Amino acid sequence: MPTVSVFFDSLQKALGTDVTEESFDELCFEFGLELDDVTSQKAMVEKERGTQAAEGLSDRVIFKVDVPANRYDLLCIEGLVRALQIFKGVIPAPLYKLSSPKPVPQMTMTVKKETAQIRPFVVCAILRNVTFDQDRYESFIELQDKLHQNICRRRTLVAIGTHDLSTLKPPFTYEALPPKEILFTPLNQTEEMDGNRMMEVLSAHQQLKTYLPIIRDSPVYPVIYDCNRVVLSLPPIINGEHSKIKLETKDVFIECTATDLTKANVVLNTVVTMFAEYCKEPFIAEPVEVVYADDYPGNTFIKPGDKKIYPMLEPREMTANLARMKQALGLEKLSGEEVRDYLRKMSLPCEVDSKDKELLKVQVPVTRSDLMHECDLIEDLAISYGYNNLETSVPQTVAVSGGQPVNNLSDMVRQELAMAGFTECMNWSLLSQKENFACMRREADPKGAQLTVEKPHEYSATSPSVSVSNPKTIGFEIVRTTLISGILKTLANNKQLPPPIRLFEVGDVVIQEPTREVGCKNVRRLVAVHCNMRSQFSLLHGVLDQLMYSLNCEPQHEQKEGSKRRTFKLEPSDDPAFFPGMQAHIICSGIKVGVIGELHPEVLGKKGFEINMPTSAMELNLEPFLDWL
Repeated sequence: MPTVSVFFDSLQKALGTDVTEESFDELCFEFGLELDDVTSQKAMVEKERGTQAAEGLSDRVIFKVDVPANRYDLLCIEGLVRALQIFKGVIPAPLYKLSSPKPVPQMTMTVKKETAQIRPFVVCAILRNVTFDQDRYESFIELQDKLHQNICRRRTLVAIGTHDLSTLKPPFTYEALPPKEILFTPLNQTEEMDGNRMMEVLSAHQQLKTYLPIIRDSPVYPVIYDCNRVVLSLPPIINGEHSKIKLETKDVFIECTATDLTKANVVLNTVVTMFAEYCKEPFIAEPVEVVYADDYPGNTFIKPGDKKIYPMLEPREMTANLARMKQALGLEKLSGEEVRDYLRKMSLPCEVDSKDKELLKVQVPVTRSDLMHECDLIEDLAISYGYNNLETSVPQTVAVSGGQPVNNLSDMVRQELAMAGFTECMNWSLLSQKENFACMRREADPKGAQLTVEKPHEYSATSPSVSVSNPKTIGFEIVRTTLISGILKTLANNKQLPPPIRLFEVGDVVIQEPTREVGCKNVRRLVAVHCNMRSQFSLLHGVLDQLMYSLNCEPQHEQKEGSKRRTFKLEPSDDPAFFPGMQAHIICSGIKVGVIGELHPEVLGKKGFEINMPTSAMELNLEPFLDWL
């Protein structure tokens, strides 16, 4: 859990002078937080480096508070104090809004097409007439650091840049250029340098050297310019010295470049809402228009020529069933208005529906990106009501939890294969690119991701894989797109066992699907292999027939009139992992759900998995059967 450091005197100023360590500890507990430590800057340095190193440091008492990892609005003193003030009823939940529906003229950020190949998204906002002091300035910097380590995933997903707007001239452009063409003075440096020189200089920097590999090997680096070609930042590495934020800064320009647009909006909204209270007009931000070039290649979220206005501060409407919420906590005695008041204490403006008194309409503010489902509202209701105030009771009924349909189906399949004499194994979901493709004599199909969208239930062994960005070993560099590779590795490590060896596995593969927000999806599959001194494909074929019968399917040529079972058949295939003429696709209700056959000698030989006996294999996609059973 992230830890937020808060000065005790700042807490007293915000929550009242009657706040003590004991009362604050109790307040944190009531709010679902934990006071982890009470210390000071001097005491921390003394503990780490000795008394001499701590001379001259501050004795201000610091409270260290553990906050949930998904509560980004509590990662700074501003958000923490504001949430506690609302919880205590000192202030109402603020309304965050834009200064105007449209940006002022020229306040735009134009995104060039080259950025799509490295860091495709950018979102922006402006805070006008901000008043900083030393504590506020340090909190502003610390919040960015905590966000970078948390939701930004060490800047790989999102990188935050903050600038003194008075030193810049809009409109701005977001570009991607070869490193030698980018000239600027990085933050806290005196030398003007290009991108290559910057990499060389910062490779010795204690903190920033960690982020250099994110873009180092790219032919182009992302960079943001104003209209005078002054560099604001070279994300995700460093800002420019020219627009450095100072205590005297009044107008703050915020830009977040990202590979994930959803998280970019969460990060921008968090920074804006936390520090908008220091503006001359509190909780008001100025919008910026982001314009994507007409030749921008586009993606799932952005089309060429799109114009977007940020930040998006409008609350998200959510509805909840009051009876269900109260029943979940045993609070049937509460009225709808009381539930409403409890949720308001958790910074959630809401009202009971005027037409349906059992319906609660919640205006989820942009600060609460952790709220995704009604169960999250139930958790907030429990916190606000008080866990210690909930009545304990023995349930009047005995109930057994139910499994997910895909898991129930998987268990049934496991039982069928175990009864057929196969031994289950469990393999890593990660493996090497070579094992997933080259050892199987397969190549990734660049069109495979789009085919997944067009035919979501069809079996594919050549879908593009999802890569691990920073694998610790070469054996864990991608997420598997087939189960056969993993089970052949298991077979290779157990080939000393007396034949026949029969193995199976039921598990997930991950294939790319561009229509989904995360760009991929899990698919539940089954694999079975039969290894013996001579080929016995007929035995594996028999197992397939029995398994399909259990899945309410029967061979097409055996179907009788009036039968309600689905039919399946085998059709010739040309999968390079299998021996030519000794393989087939499994077709069920017109959908290719799997493959079965004798594995190719090269897959079993030295170029593959070094298995010294003929082996038959079968891989089956179980997802379609969830809809059919």
